[in-house]
Amino acid sequence: MEFELKNLGSDAFAFVHEKDGKQDAEITWTLMGDVMVMDHTYVDPSLRGEGVAKQLLDRAAEHAREHGYKMEAVCSYVVTAFKRYPDYDDIKA
Repeated sequence: MEFELKNLGSDAFAFVHEKDGKQDAEITWTLMGDVMVMDHTYVDPSLRGEGVAKQLLDRAAEHAREHGYKMEAVCSYVVTAFKRYPDYDDIKA
């Protein structure tokens, strides 16, 4: 699944997925210095159970690594994923 990086204005960013002109998945953050404060994850009910939220987080983590950022979990999904998967230990703020 492909995700597009969007600048939401100021220091807010998102990776989003759109299908048929409708946004059906997103993960958003505010960039504070070199820390991505992960504040929201949304997946449309039609996509739930397919691992889309983890794919979004994986793409955001890849972005963090590419730019030397850390990630701070605020969103409940990201908090849970950070506890569940050791994949993100290297980028936790």
